[in-house]
Amino acid sequence: MARSGVRYEDVQQAIDQLVARHETPSVQKVRELLGTGSFTTISEHLREWRARREANRDLPAPHDMPESLQLLASALWEQAQQEAGEALNHYRAEANQQVEAARVETREARREAEDAQQRESALASHLATTEQRLEERSAELASSQSARHAQEEREAEHAARLTKREEQLAKLQTQKEHQSRHHQEILAARETQHQQRLAQEEQRHESAEARLMTLLDEARQERQSAEKRHAARERQIETRLETLQQQLQASRADMVEEEKRRRELEWARTRAEDRTHTLQHEQALLQARVDEQKRLLEDQASRLRDLEGQLNHHLWQTPMSAWETGTDEAGNDKGSAEAKPSEGSGSEEDPKPDTP
Repeated sequence: MARSGVRYEDVQQAIDQLVARHETPSVQKVRELLGTGSFTTISEHLREWRARREANRDLPAPHDMPESLQLLASALWEQAQQEAGEALNHYRAEANQQVEAARVETREARREAEDAQQRESALASHLATTEQRLEERSAELASSQSARHAQEEREAEHAARLTKREEQLAKLQTQKEHQSRHHQEILAARETQHQQRLAQEEQRHESAEARLMTLLDEARQERQSAEKRHAARERQIETRLETLQQQLQASRADMVEEEKRRRELEWARTRAEDRTHTLQHEQALLQARVDEQKRLLEDQASRLRDLEGQLNHHLWQTPMSAWETGTDEAGNDKGSAEAKPSEGSGSEEDPKPDTP
């Protein structure tokens, strides 16, 4: 029901003014004449006026009209009605076909929209699962990186310990060589001293031979004792050197095992990064497919609106065009002043609906 405000009589007067000026009544033109009123109210009054005009089409002409004019008007009116009916039937058939086609396309569009919504829901679910898996992989990757950093720190500690032990081993070897040279020098010096003493004793007197032999024995014993001490010291150094070499081999074995673990962690990290890239690529493809489905839905909605606009255009334009043809012919024969077969008959065309 129309809202209170603009009355039907006001709209009818505005329509009569438009018809008198040979203009097609429309919501916009009626509102411009009235200067007020909502488009919805004016549109409903305009539809009521058209309904009354359609109901009054078959009423007889006024009695004060000349009989010849009545006959001519009746003939023109029948001809106009016949032509308008034929054109209306043609356009109605065409409009019905377009409506049916539009309904088919609408059903197809709705079905495709439902399929697209289902695919979008499935894609959203898959995307959520993918994101969850990606977060899990990221956590695993972070854990692997932490383990790798800890492994690198342990390797650095082992390398420092190994370097320190190698330095200690080199220092011990240097000490051993120095002590060996020192003992050799001492033995050579003592041997020289003994030889000098022996020569001096032989030169002084032969009677001191016994004493010289005693000194020689003492020197030999002292030399043997020094050699024994030197040999014991060398054995101790060799034992310590073997111990250090064993420790060095154990450290190297630990380093090999740590290197093996580090390589395994690096391989696992590489696989995790490859899976991460793959999941990101799949996510990008899924997003592109979702955007494409949305674009298709928008295109189908636009096509549906265009078809509805064309349908409304044909439904509103066809009857008025046929009526205007008959009115122009009557006006050329008898003049515009006498060509009024009935109230409001100067506008048989259904005006184009103006957009409120």
